[in-house]
Amino acid sequence: MRFSLCMIVKDEEPVLRRCLDGAGWADEIVIADTGSSDRTAEIAREYTSLVFSVPWTDDFSAARNASFAKATGDYLVWLDADDYVSPEEGKKIPALKEALEKEGADMVMCPYEAGGLRYFRERFLRNGVGFSWEGRVHECIAPRGKIVRYGFTVRHLGSKKERGDRNLRIYRKWEKEEPLSGRDLFYYGRELFYRAHYAEAEEKLGRALAGNGWYVNKIEACRVLADCLLAQGRREEALLSLFRTFLYGEPRAGVVCAAGDLLFAEGRYAEAAFWYSSALTCRDHSAEGDFEEPEKHGLYPLLQLVVCKWRTGDREAALLYHQRTEEIAPDHPSVAFNRAFFGV
Repeated sequence: MRFSLCMIVKDEEPVLRRCLDGAGWADEIVIADTGSSDRTAEIAREYTSLVFSVPWTDDFSAARNASFAKATGDYLVWLDADDYVSPEEGKKIPALKEALEKEGADMVMCPYEAGGLRYFRERFLRNGVGFSWEGRVHECIAPRGKIVRYGFTVRHLGSKKERGDRNLRIYRKWEKEEPLSGRDLFYYGRELFYRAHYAEAEEKLGRALAGNGWYVNKIEACRVLADCLLAQGRREEALLSLFRTFLYGEPRAGVVCAAGDLLFAEGRYAEAAFWYSSALTCRDHSAEGDFEEPEKHGLYPLLQLVVCKWRTGDREAALLYHQRTEEIAPDHPSVAFNRAFFGV
């Protein structure tokens, strides 16, 4: 059983060693360089002889598929240069290999932690069964075959590399050439929101919601649309967009916390408390691909409940919620502030 780590890189000199130093579990490393002007390729060759150039065509899937095509392992694994696998996670690889030897799988979904979010991504793909990346940006591999989940966590640490409007530029070009899927419209709308193109973002997200996209993407589209509407001062519409997520699945902790935040900002503390309390009962949907924020399941709504209960005159409940935050995160600055406030 051999694992081939496949990567695409460009100007990753500051972070590439960090990533590859954590990849000692890989049996083979394949690196496709899409046009580096720094020492990225030179550094890559310190770890593998399988470094080759791929012309950049504004298509991340094309580059990733090119790296996959060069790999010879039983399973293909992908990482970005600003990802990192800790030594503790690397120690999980032998057990995964043993499980795959016994039971097999076409796709192994694993946790991905990035910017306070946690969600599962396709991470190990059986070689030779036709898996192919799709999408020119925010690319993915459509789940199929026998899928298993395994707790091999990859952390996206990021880098200081300036990406500018690269993604938005790709989407604008892509849209002129062919119709976009519901998933791609969601990510396009999110890029437009990040750049404060609110009217365009609203239109793309609306089209994503009107199509036959994946329910998780529709939930996220509602959340981003709510942020877009809120940025334009359309608070009631933003709240309705959050509630629209209930059409596509169970309430998500991030969604109900956002509803609580909207009401909290209006001084509607009793109503806000209802939604913060609801967040504490929401299931974690990260295994489905949801962008879960772990704090929204515990610490954040509890801190907000402390304030809500205090401002509605229920000081006993406020203290009880504070005590729960002490159990979760006693060193958190807000918990320390409340400790001093309550004198406990």
